[in-house]
Amino acid sequence: LSIPRREIRFVYGTSTGPGGQHVNRVATKATLLFDVNRATTLTNSHRRRLNVALATRINKEGILRVSSSKYRSQKANRDAATERFVELLNIALTPAKKRKSTRVSRSQKKKRLEHKKKRSETKKLRGKVQPH
Repeated sequence: LSIPRREIRFVYGTSTGPGGQHVNRVATKATLLFDVNRATTLTNSHRRRLNVALATRINKEGILRVSSSKYRSQKANRDAATERFVELLNIALTPAKKRKSTRVSRSQKKKRLEHKKKRSETKKLRGKVQPH
């Protein structure tokens, strides 16, 4: 899956945290915006999968937001946001593997039943004591 650059938009703002005057004056925080609903390269099944997997990052208009303010330069933050965007897409669009059911081994069954018997005995001892 390849997404054209024209479908991705960047918005820049001032970062938070330490950095003094630099942080207050320079718009280094990069926010990547991607419209999931209008993307031409995505199929309907891809859209559904993205909307479910990335529901917390997609707003009501269907725009996916990925921000980065980790670095002091705008370019580095733009690259970091793009990298994270690619990771998120790969995670969301990779189908989950089906679980292969395995048999419980004889020793595990035996161990479980022994523990169950022991537990049963412990609980029986908690009852009232009968005089002889």
